[in-house]
This record gives sequence, C-alpha cells and structure tokens, in this order.
Amino acid sequence: MDGILIIDKPQGITSHDVVRRVRKALKIRRVGHAGTLDPLATGVLPVAVGEGTRIVQFLMAGGKTYRATMKLGEITDSQDAEGNTRERRSVPEFGREAIERACGDFIGDIMQIPPMFSALKKGGIPLHRLARQGIEVAREPRPVHLSRICVTDVQLPYVTFEVDCSKGTYVRTLCHDIGLALGPGAHLTALRRTRNGSFGEDECIGLEALEADQASPPLLSLAEGLRGYPAIGLTPGAVARLRNGIPPTLEDVVGTPDCSEGEMLRLLVSGELAAIARFAPLRQREKRGDFELIKVFIRAASA
Repeated sequence: MDGILIIDKPQGITSHDVVRRVRKALKIRRVGHAGTLDPLATGVLPVAVGEGTRIVQFLMAGGKTYRATMKLGEITDSQDAEGNTRERRSVPEFGREAIERACGDFIGDIMQIPPMFSALKKGGIPLHRLARQGIEVAREPRPVHLSRICVTDVQLPYVTFEVDCSKGTYVRTLCHDIGLALGPGAHLTALRRTRNGSFGEDECIGLEALEADQASPPLLSLAEGLRGYPAIGLTPGAVARLRNGIPPTLEDVVGTPDCSEGEMLRLLVSGELAAIARFAPLRQREKRGDFELIKVFIRAASA
C-alpha cells in the first residue's frame, strides 16, 4: 500500500497523532506527514504511506492557504489561545479599512521571528520545552513570503482573514504581529489550512471515515502526489539507462519540458513516477544528460 492521503486533521490532536491513527487503521508502519499542524489547527494534512514517504520533502515545498481568526486586545505567551495571557489592552472601534491596511503591510517578503512555542531547536532542545520552563532565548528572524491577505469578517474583538503564504510561515506569529501593528495586540483563536501545495479541502478524508473503510483508502499515486511539478515521459531506451543511474537527454524524453533551467520536474513511465529531476541542460560538472537526477523510483515504475 503506497501513496498519499489527504487527511482533514481534526482539532485537538497533533500531526503525529494523525500519523499514528493512519498507521493503525491501514496496518502499515511506514507513514509520515508533510507540513505540521498544531493541535489547535484543522484542515489539509498530506500523509504519506509506504513508498509515499520517499516524497515527503517534495510535498512540503509548496505554498499554503489558511483561514485564521484572531482576537484583538489579548497577548499570550504562545501567540494562540492555548497559551497564558500576558497582557490585556483595550480595543478601539477599528473600521474594517484600518484593519485591512494593517494586514496589507505584511504582504510580500517579510522577516518573521519564530515563536518560542515551536518545534525549532536551540542547542538540540526544542524551543517549546524551554518555553514551558519559562525560558526565552533569542531567535533569528526568518524570511517568509505572503502573497495575499484578505479580511473576511470583522466582529470586534475578533477578525477573520485568509492568507496565502510560503512554507515555514507561522500564522499565530502573523496574528501577534498584526495585533501589535494595530496597537492592542492579538492572538490566534482558530486556524484552518484550506490548501497545502496543490491539495485542497475538497480532497480531504476525515480520520473517522478512513478508519471505518480501511480496505479502500483514497490513496493518490506518487505521480499524482507530485502533480504540482511539471511532468515529461521517457522513451524505452531512456528507462533502461535510468535503471543504471544515467540521466536522460532531451532526445530521451517525450514532449518538451514545461519548465525553466533549474526547475524540478517528474519523469514518468506509463503514468508512474520514475524519477524526480532538475532540468539542467547547461550544467558543466557532468556531461551526461540534460537532467540532474534528484531521486529515482524506477524500481516501482513500469518498464
């Protein structure tokens, strides 16, 4: 049993809890998730099964869309509703336009300081463990990109918005920072991931539904799981050489690569994933082929 499940993660459990339940339901040990969701959060969580675990790193590369609700006037130590309140401030009667302007200032490339309550490590120790001991350490700001923030509802002190962002973005930190920009501060009270890379809510299956019908889980193939990457087919001769680790040339592929120099793409054989490669027709280090092989799956592909 190999492939990718798109799970609708419920609130109140960790992403690792989801993996454990999938592992138990499908009676398979090799299970992993792509893109951690905090216990407070719900929504799209890709879960890799069997050979699918070999593409987790590529599943995590895509952008994300979230629907978030923040509460103005309260600042918490975890930047969300699960933490302790550090400070309360009065909330002015903001108009929607003022809130939208403040959110708009965060669109684009920004630097974000990761929260203490996170899985990042300092000296090999997860930050959340230090935070629970009352220890706060300096964290280096990290670049993230926000391409869209759309305010969808304002019921002060609550504000709901949608955000399209790069991987690695902490939405609770975004709420915290927007709150400070407005003045009264804020923390995250609800979060749902509605898109993870090319996967949306409409493709999700709930854990209970999966557990009730274990015999026929809606697994996407490895090729479908990486559908966000361009794809080209290989000729029979290229397949034989790929089995020996020799990358294909442009003469070995079916069709023209729909990508630019340096982009990654899927190499397919009869619709199955044969390899993930980087389009590199101008590389100097190695003269063999026009593609740099990143990971080969040819043993699982049809010749």
